[in-house]
Amino acid sequence: MTQEIDGALLLDPHTIQNPYPFYRQLQQQAPVWRVPGTEIFVVTSHAMLIEAARRVEDFSSNMRCFLYRDENGLPARLNIGDFAVQALASADPPLHTTHKRTVFPRFVEKRMALLEPEIIDIAAGLTERAVAKRHVDFMDVVGNRVPISVVSKLIGFRDSDLDSLLQAAFDSATIVGATASQARLIEFMTRSNDIRSWIAAQLASAASEPGEDILTSIGQGVAAGAFETNVALIILQTLLAAGGESTTSLLGNAAGYLAANPDMQQQLREQPDRIPAFIEEILRLESPFRHMLRFTNNDTVLGDVEIPAGSTVLLFWGAGNRDPDIFEKPDEVMLDRPLRHLSFGRGIHQCVGAPLARLEGRVVLSVLLEQTSSFTLDPGKPPEWFNSLQARRYDRLPLQLTPA
Repeated sequence: MTQEIDGALLLDPHTIQNPYPFYRQLQQQAPVWRVPGTEIFVVTSHAMLIEAARRVEDFSSNMRCFLYRDENGLPARLNIGDFAVQALASADPPLHTTHKRTVFPRFVEKRMALLEPEIIDIAAGLTERAVAKRHVDFMDVVGNRVPISVVSKLIGFRDSDLDSLLQAAFDSATIVGATASQARLIEFMTRSNDIRSWIAAQLASAASEPGEDILTSIGQGVAAGAFETNVALIILQTLLAAGGESTTSLLGNAAGYLAANPDMQQQLREQPDRIPAFIEEILRLESPFRHMLRFTNNDTVLGDVEIPAGSTVLLFWGAGNRDPDIFEKPDEVMLDRPLRHLSFGRGIHQCVGAPLARLEGRVVLSVLLEQTSSFTLDPGKPPEWFNSLQARRYDRLPLQLTPA
């Protein structure tokens, strides 16, 4: 019975570190579960996730609150008021369609493809530095650095301070992570104004020096009246955070798995053509974004559960990706598995940056395997997961690297 499931389990530190037993419990007992004492619902079954993603009229993407951990360990909602604007990922039709077409014209798709040589150069240089050190935190030297460098180039930021951009991306991840206290959440929301001011200056600069990049596209969108400046800034801040976060998670999760599984590591060295299939399995096994928020505009029903208007619904892609009703041996990597994972979402909000994330993953893993004969977890320094209900990435991933 759903009443037997303690709501505090959702944000329990042990669940954050290893959420999969809890996901399985929910799938078995309450695939659409109301967190007791709250207006928050959790969806974990693959079938229900696909249905909810399809029903955009019932499950809105317009973000109206952030979650925090209250004094009882339960998720609570902080109304974000003026922050609740519709901006690309948080927009519903028809605005979402307008934003997507404005932000991602065809030349940006071409730009993604043309970035591969630059990604190879960035990955090779950073990996060479890591291998030379032999003992290194992979996230600090490679996993965090490659994605923020690439997304900065793709957006078109000028004279970027990558350390500041990386910190801003991590701050954004904390804001949506649901594990901070209310006071801490407000602190991070206030701090996010700093990067937004810097982005505003970048947007103004792009108006006088246009290029073939997202920054220019969004500036032109503002000039054409497709959206207002504040919406443009939120879109850019979201692209920076999501573009860095998703690939950072993918790179760390892939490297961590291979470090702990030398047979798979060696197989990919001998068969590099299997790297793309491995990337899809890591995306499924350790979904970079565990969930996405939706909000009910009206009373509705999902499965056999009534969900009142005004509820917050968490679509747990990370749970659906290990649903035993869909995936054989869901907790294992199988390189011949059909592509059915939900890691980049589903429906109209499927991640537009998915091709770039896959490209970065393939390039970085290829370079890492080429430059090493082996790499393992550092036995004296265990990995640490980022404390977040949403992001599934390593905060620290100490590795021992042996050069090729």
